[in-house]
Amino acid sequence: MNENLDNKSYVSVFLLLEFSAIRELQMLHFLLFLGLYLAILSENLLIISAVAFDHHLHTPMYFFLMNLAIQNIGTVSVTVPKSMVNSLMNRHISYTGCVVQVFGYLFFAGSYFFLLTVMAYDRYVAICNPLQYEMVRNRIACTKMVAAVWIAGFVYAVLHTSGTFATPFCSNAISHFFCEIPQLLTLACSHLYLIETGIVVMSVILGFSCFVYVVVTYVHIFTAVLKITSTQGRKKAFSTCLPHLIVFSILCFTASFAYLRPPSNTPSYLDFVLTVMYTIVPPMFNPIIYSMRNKEVKNALSKLLCLRHSSGSFTTSIGM
Repeated sequence: MNENLDNKSYVSVFLLLEFSAIRELQMLHFLLFLGLYLAILSENLLIISAVAFDHHLHTPMYFFLMNLAIQNIGTVSVTVPKSMVNSLMNRHISYTGCVVQVFGYLFFAGSYFFLLTVMAYDRYVAICNPLQYEMVRNRIACTKMVAAVWIAGFVYAVLHTSGTFATPFCSNAISHFFCEIPQLLTLACSHLYLIETGIVVMSVILGFSCFVYVVVTYVHIFTAVLKITSTQGRKKAFSTCLPHLIVFSILCFTASFAYLRPPSNTPSYLDFVLTVMYTIVPPMFNPIIYSMRNKEVKNALSKLLCLRHSSGSFTTSIGM
C-alpha cells in the first residue's frame, strides 16, 4: 500500500510503526508488551475485586481507587493488544479502528486525569478537614463526582477525535505503535488540522491548571501533615499523598512534552519512551502505589484469595 496519497484520496487503512524488521526483536516486543499487559490487567482486577467484595472498603477513597483501576485497564486495552498483534502480523489498522482507538484512549486517559484531580481534593478534605469528611464526601457526592469525571472524559474524547479526523490525510503511515493525535496531525492535508492543534494547546493549558491546583492542594496537605504530632500519622499521610503527586507529575510532564514538541515524520526512540511513560507506566504502578501498600487492601485481597482457595478446595472435595 502506498504511504503517500498525492490526490488526497480517502484513507481506509493506516500503517502503524513496525517495531523491528528482525523476527526475534518482534517476538521480544510481543512478549514484553504481553507481560506488561497481563501484569496491569491482573493488578487492577485484583483492586476492583477487593473493593467490590469487601464492605470495609466501601468508602470514598476506595471507590475512587476502583474507578482508577477501571481507567487503568481501559487505557492499556485500547493500545497494547493491537500493538502486540502488529508485532506478529500486519501493521494495518482500519480508519474506523483508528478513530475508535483515538476516542477510547482519550476517553480513559482524560477521565483518569480528571479523577486524579478529584482524588487530590479527597485527600485534602480527609487530612485538612477530617471532621467534615463524612459530610462532604458522602456516597451521593462521590457518585456525582465520579459521574462528572466520566462525562468530562467522554466530552474531551469527542472534542479531540472530531478535531483530529475532520481533515483529510495525505499519508497513511503513522510513525507510532498506535494512533496518536500528534502523529496523525503530521499526515493532514488541509489547514483544518490547526483546529485540533488549538484544542491540544487548550488541553495542555487545562492540564497545567489542574496540575497547579493539585500542587497547591498538596502544599496545604503537607502543611497540615507537618502539624501532626504523631510520627506514625505523618508517615501514613506522606505515604498516601507523595506517590499520588509523583504519578500525577510524571503523567503531566511526559504527556505535555510529547504533545507540545513538534512531531516528527521519522520514528524516534524518544517518542516511544515518552509514550510508554504516560500510557503504560502509570497503570502498572498505580495499584502498587495506591493499594498494594495499603494494609486494608492487603487484608481484603487476603480474604478474597483465601475465599477463592477455599471454594476451589471445596469443589475439588465434592468432585472426589
